[in-house]
Amino acid sequence: MKRVSTHELKQELASVIAEAEAGQEILITRHNKPVVRLISARDQHLHRGNRFGTGELKPVLAGKTKGRYLAILREDRNKDE
Repeated sequence: MKRVSTHELKQELASVIAEAEAGQEILITRHNKPVVRLISARDQHLHRGNRFGTGELKPVLAGKTKGRYLAILREDRNKDE
């Protein structure tokens, strides 16, 4: 576990956050006493396979909407790319 003083943290915040995001635990100290432990917010035990995010949208109801809602959802999804 890496130890970083509050003074160092102020100077190197972006790099310390990057290290924590990469999975390293950071112990933040004040006057050599631990005050905070910084860890990644991402779930490290979540496995995402090679097909993650490749799903297709299929209509649940073939009735009144006639699939129009799918076009709207696809358009909304493509705006983020």
